[in-house]
Amino acid sequence: MAISDELLEILVCPKCKGDIYQNEKKDGLICDACKLIYEIRDDIPIMLIDEAKPI
Repeated sequence: MAISDELLEILVCPKCKGDIYQNEKKDGLICDACKLIYEIRDDIPIMLIDEAKPI
C-alpha cells in the first residue's frame, strides 16, 4: 500500500514547513528546500527531523 495522494497533499516538511514529494522509488519523501529525505517504513512516513537523511 502506497501513501495516498490526500495524505501527500497535507504533509509538509517538519523543518521548514515547505512542500515535500515522494521520490521515484516511493520509499521516501523529499524536501528540496532542506535537501532532506524522510524515509517511508512499512507505508508510514517517518517525519522526524533527526531521522531525515541528507540528499
